[in-house]
Amino acid sequence: MSGTALVCTTERLVAWSECDPAGIVYYPRYAEMCDANTNALFAQATGLGKRETQARYGIVGWPMVSSGQRYLKPATYGDVVRVSSRVLRFGGSSIELSHRIEHRDGSPIAELTDTRVWAVPHPEKPGAIKAAKLPADFTACFFTEG
Repeated sequence: MSGTALVCTTERLVAWSECDPAGIVYYPRYAEMCDANTNALFAQATGLGKRETQARYGIVGWPMVSSGQRYLKPATYGDVVRVSSRVLRFGGSSIELSHRIEHRDGSPIAELTDTRVWAVPHPEKPGAIKAAKLPADFTACFFTEG
């Protein structure tokens, strides 16, 4: 893939329920924010919600198989944070993503990366999944020429 990567940016208010007893965001909540933003990125790029994507391509979803996190500055309840996500690279069946979470003033809170796979039901093992080749019409939606 070449060109400029599509970026999905959303803002959200941090709720008390996302914080630890010290009032700062509990670190797994950042991964949840990025997961929600991944779904928003995919919908923005393709025009399809997750259920529509599952139905169109016969997939289970795009489960995460690896992740990395770097925490730079805390956020607390009542803060409005901005989450930006983009695809770094598509593999045969994998999707590498980058996420940045920042305060409204642009100061960084966390940087996360994750790799997901395009997963379909396993044809021989009921209830199991397996990685499948990413469709070209799906991956073409995430980069602009230039």
